[in-house]
This record gives sequence, C-alpha cells and structure tokens, in this order.
Amino acid sequence: MHQKPLISRRECMRSSLCGSLLFSGILQELLAEGSPQRFADPLAPRKPHFPAKAKRVIFLFMTGGVSHVDTFDYKPRLFADVGKEVKLDHPEIKNRPGYERIFLKRPQWEFKKYGQSGADVSELFPHVAECMDDIALIRSMHTDHSNHYNATLGMHTGSFAFARPSLGAWVSYGLGTENRNLPSFIAIAPAQTYAGSQVYASDFLPGAHQGTLVVPGSEPVADITPRSATAQQRKELELLDAINHRHQSTRETDPQLSARMKSFETAFGMQTAVPDVFDFSKETDATLRLYGLERSSTQGFAWQCLTARRLIERGVRFVELIDTGSSGNWDSHGDMMDHARLAQNVD
Repeated sequence: MHQKPLISRRECMRSSLCGSLLFSGILQELLAEGSPQRFADPLAPRKPHFPAKAKRVIFLFMTGGVSHVDTFDYKPRLFADVGKEVKLDHPEIKNRPGYERIFLKRPQWEFKKYGQSGADVSELFPHVAECMDDIALIRSMHTDHSNHYNATLGMHTGSFAFARPSLGAWVSYGLGTENRNLPSFIAIAPAQTYAGSQVYASDFLPGAHQGTLVVPGSEPVADITPRSATAQQRKELELLDAINHRHQSTRETDPQLSARMKSFETAFGMQTAVPDVFDFSKETDATLRLYGLERSSTQGFAWQCLTARRLIERGVRFVELIDTGSSGNWDSHGDMMDHARLAQNVD
C-alpha cells in the first residue's frame, strides 16, 4: 500500500532551499526516531540528551530593543567623547534617504558596579542590578541587520530572512510537555511584535509545537468557556476522535492530521485548566506587591510575569513574555527618556 512520505515534497523543498544548516540533521532525526509513533503523540514528554538542571523556560522579550549602552553595556568612551561626529561608511546607512550627520550622545543614566562580579548596570534597573551575580550577561553579540523585523526574527528563530521554528517550538519538539491540559509553548503579548506570529510559529515542525497566544485582558484565551455540559462534550469529542482515527488509518504519517487531533484533546482540557491559571484570587497580597500588581488588574508586564510563573508551575515547558509597552515598544530613537517608564514596569 502506498504511504504518504514523512515530510511532503513541498516541505522538503522549502526547508532545503532556505539553506538551513540544521535541515540534514532534522531529516535524519525524523527518519530515525520512527516518525509514525512520534507523530501519534508529538507532545509526549521526552528526556533530554544530557542531564539538565533547567526544567522550563521563561523568555522575556522587549520589543523594539532596549538600548544596551543605557542599561547593561557601560561604554566609558561615550561619556568622554560625547558630541564627536561618527564617520559612517556603511552604504546601507549612507545611502538611506534623509541621512544626516551623526554625533555621539552620552547615556542618559549613570552606572554603578554591582555584586561580586562588579557588573556595570545603569540606574534604569536597580532591582535587576541586585541580581547580577546570578545573571549571565553577554556583551559581545552583534549583527549586520539594522531592521527590527529581521532582528526579531533572528532572535526567535536563528534566521534573519526566512521563517523557521521558533525557540519555544524547538523546546516543545525536543522535550514534549508535562501537562496535556495546557499547550507546551505559550506566548503572552498585548500586541504582536515585529514578524508577527512567526516569532512563536512551528514552521516545518508538527503544528502541535506552535505557540499559543495569550492576550492580557478580561479574556486572555478566546472561546475557552464550554457551550455544552462536560459529559456531552466528552461524547462529542470521542465520536470525533473515532472518525479522525478511521480517517488517519490510511495516512498514518500525516503530521498535520495528528497535530489537529491532539489539539482537540488539549483544547478540551484547557477549558478546566485555563481558568485556574488566570485566577489570582488565592495569591497573597504580599505576592502581588512583589510583582507590583493590583489585585483587580488583568494587564501589564507584572500580570504577564505572574501568569508565566503560574503556567510553569503547572508544567508548561516554554513561556514567552513580549513587552510591547503601552506606547508601542522599546524603539526609543526619538525619546530615550521613554526608557525610564518602560524599565520601571519591567524592573
């Protein structure tokens, strides 16, 4: 009997033409691991290749880019050479319409050393500064891309130009989930960032690993309230499952069908699990004060952080918090003082 290939010809061409260095390894793994079984339960928990201390991930992403020289990357020369002109020879900048002469500007905030490491941190993050001995701070990163779209895509997928599975999708794909009533990968954002849903997409990985978007507000997850009794809904789901399995019996290696079937089960469990996650009534006043959160609040970065903690406590593998700021994002070219308000919310 003819079987559908493990990955479609379209998926193969799209991935290989994009020049991914990972493609050969991914294909080899899909073929070697017995893909029909893996696709049958793509979210089954799996052990990592090596023992790990970290069990889950909370990824905080400041949309638009925090100014490194005003926060964690102390540059003494900027204070000494303030006002000097910068000679730019890069054609992408020189040939840009409206290009003007550029002069060095000193950071708006003073720096101090913190912890045994003596890390330099500006006045913008006084609370984070107290934790610098527990933070791995990388000051050597650089890029040739000047666009926010490319930078955001690259930060999340490793590719500046083409769609790729996001970091959270890879974690879900590699480790599965510990709670089948919640998605393995959740992105919390009041608004979409640059590159939109690509930052939490699964691309050529099974669709079950795509991030689920949670929007702060009165209804963080849409359409979660059941419209029929649980017993009746369970019977409907069992009937649908039986029909899907009959349909699947002739196409056992179809990852999209397997992912869709699993998504129905997850959605059913979410009707109970999700309201519990967003019910902060049992959180103490002391905890809410630590987060800087009003008890009645359903928005803001503090709400995102507390939600993330409650999600990972319930077994979600990967939670991303996207801070877009109330005025758009951290892209503060026009007014660096806007960083003060944004940093206070995050700090």
